[in-house]
Amino acid sequence: MQTVQILENDAGMRLDKFLTKAYPNLPQSMLYKAIRKKDIKCNGKRCEISTRLQAGDILTMYLKDEFFVKEPESYDFMKAPVKLKILYEDDNILLLDKKPGLLVHPDQTYHFDSLIARLQHYLYDKGEYLPEAENSFAPALVNRIDRNTGGIVIAAKNAESLRILNEKMKNRELEKTYLCVVNGILAEKSATLEAFLEKNEEQNRVYISDTPNARTRTIRTRYRVLAERGGRSLLEVDLLTGRTHQIRAHFAYLGHPLAGDGKYGRNKHNRGSGYPYQALYSYRLTFRFTTPAGILSYLDGKSFTAEDVWFLDQFYHSGSSKK
Repeated sequence: MQTVQILENDAGMRLDKFLTKAYPNLPQSMLYKAIRKKDIKCNGKRCEISTRLQAGDILTMYLKDEFFVKEPESYDFMKAPVKLKILYEDDNILLLDKKPGLLVHPDQTYHFDSLIARLQHYLYDKGEYLPEAENSFAPALVNRIDRNTGGIVIAAKNAESLRILNEKMKNRELEKTYLCVVNGILAEKSATLEAFLEKNEEQNRVYISDTPNARTRTIRTRYRVLAERGGRSLLEVDLLTGRTHQIRAHFAYLGHPLAGDGKYGRNKHNRGSGYPYQALYSYRLTFRFTTPAGILSYLDGKSFTAEDVWFLDQFYHSGSSKK
């Protein structure tokens, strides 16, 4: 028999989700069978798979001890360097300025270094994240940025902040503004573009068209030209829809691929350009809440800007200028 008390960071989770995260050695089939047979109880009473746990609840589990064995306390995130550029930090969140070339989350090329690993290492060293004191929660990132794109990434220190920010992302109450350099000179110096995007999971790329079909989703991209240098244009971009690779693919479709973009760009533009990554940066974040934000209500209306955008100096020192 095992008992566990639900902590604040576990509150609100479904019973099955909590058990899956807290006890990875417990097979799903065994988990659901134990709940049906009342071998898992909440506060001494029968519970359901969908029971929402509250802080202070006591789970009692009449299962073999082997299902509760945890690996020795050796954390992979400790192998990552503590190298972060922090734009803002408080008791609930951090805003991180991710540089291009760094993974946000591990993938098949992962070698113990990613933004999430660096974040958890940093908070562990500060004593703000103690895995052994948590049942299932770990500090998490709210938004993702491609490996070779830079910009602001939001991190949540506790489960309540993560829940709120995920909801705000879903409701588009977080405004993200981008800078990018595209090849060529755009005829219109500001516009709102609309097209249709189809995602190919196997190729990890998207395709843009002017006509919809059953597999496409509408995209809307608003931009304004800030400057022009050496046959390239610096743009400020607002994503009115947030689709995979939207900025990169949309401008490439228009004949203006991003400088340095090896996926959607052209070799003749990138070869010898001096742009080692796609010139794209999520450089400004503004919180505009239209629904209650609970413990994060103090962020409403605040805006944060990443000042160190790697490609700006290169752009402004290339070729003749035109504003």
